[in-house]
Amino acid sequence: MGDRFHQISMEALTDWVFDELEQKDQLFGIPQSAFFVPSPDDPFRIEKYGVDMDTPFGVAAGPHSQMAQNIIVSWLVGARFLELKTVQTLDELEINKPCIDCEDEGYNVEWSQELRVHESFDEYLRAWVLIYALHHKLGFPTADPGMIFNMSVGYNLEGILEPNVQWFLDVMRDASDYLPAYIDIVAKRYPEIQDVDIPAQVSNTITLSTMHGCPPDEIEKIMIYLLTERGLHSSVKINPTLLGADRVRAIVNDDLGFDDIPIPDEAFGHDLRYVDAVPMLHSLRRIAGERDLTFGLKLTNTLEVNNWRTVFPDDPMMYLSGRALHPVTANLANLLNEEFRGDLLFSFAGGADAFNVADLLAGGMKTITTCSDLLKSGGYLRMIQYMEQVREAIDKVGARDITDFIARSAVVGERFDEFAATLRSSALTDTGLELDLAACRELGEML
Repeated sequence: MGDRFHQISMEALTDWVFDELEQKDQLFGIPQSAFFVPSPDDPFRIEKYGVDMDTPFGVAAGPHSQMAQNIIVSWLVGARFLELKTVQTLDELEINKPCIDCEDEGYNVEWSQELRVHESFDEYLRAWVLIYALHHKLGFPTADPGMIFNMSVGYNLEGILEPNVQWFLDVMRDASDYLPAYIDIVAKRYPEIQDVDIPAQVSNTITLSTMHGCPPDEIEKIMIYLLTERGLHSSVKINPTLLGADRVRAIVNDDLGFDDIPIPDEAFGHDLRYVDAVPMLHSLRRIAGERDLTFGLKLTNTLEVNNWRTVFPDDPMMYLSGRALHPVTANLANLLNEEFRGDLLFSFAGGADAFNVADLLAGGMKTITTCSDLLKSGGYLRMIQYMEQVREAIDKVGARDITDFIARSAVVGERFDEFAATLRSSALTDTGLELDLAACRELGEML
């Protein structure tokens, strides 16, 4: 196996998809019996950015969202918030290989797309077209694939304003010059695709990936550009160092017992500080609201640590993810949720797995994406258990949907003060839900 990504033609990819599906009743090694089949009655369906999503789960920007076949497999097992691999203007990178080490907690030294910018767009459009074709061919009972392709760009405004990234933002918003050719290719194997309404807008949402050490004023300038000049629903990826050195080290080294993970002072010295982040986030939320756009956060980026292992011999620093990052991200999410009284959109990415996703949703996370978990034994099939666990948790408290699940979970857990503080959150007020604390206590006793 090579250490570089190589594209195949759309014709070859299309034949691969339909040959394997028709001859082996599977796709990319995933048996059709394991495909997630959505239902309009699924209690975990959510709305985000005006899209009715089949599930609140997805794949974080990374190795699972760079090539078309990976994106398609993610969708097949239930991922619906698909964070596409980060694109930047420097698109001829030399990334040391191996670049990912995931025995338990995860470490990596990879950081951006390994394809040219135009090749990344090509992969995303191929996946977009083939997912719509598969949704139709598989006869799923929902109106459309129920998904969001979330763009990711980095790492400074100067780079984003370069012609190749500008072109990428343009064609992701309107791919009409490229879409018909791919539909024609797929139609040679599946003529019915001509009857499928495939939107030319692949994405109108974006996440800013902030490189470790990105200055606060640079983050704000980029976000203002994305909101005001590009008119995109925008999120900013927050680094876990925002929680502060003492708290992060106490969680990772002391509470969790990962005392061999060295977290350097410089990781905190060059990252955004909490005291600077809060006013900036308030300002960006106001700017988005004035333009009828949504602003939110992705929690979190990986954690910068000293390279103390032998897997990446040429890299002095590496980036922590997975199980050891999870409580750091959860604590930061709780802190920011209190700061904004539940009125800021969060997408959670930090050690999510089947055993904590229900709690994350109950805590107000809108979408949950994962990467490290899918790199372990079982791969993509691990995501099937996400839906199973959440359905079981929703049924346990007798909830109708995610909004009701958040409310009932707070009541059952007797977190009355926490619940009262979130009554004005968008997750509740968007549905017109009105509850008082006495009713909550009464409901809690009944449950």
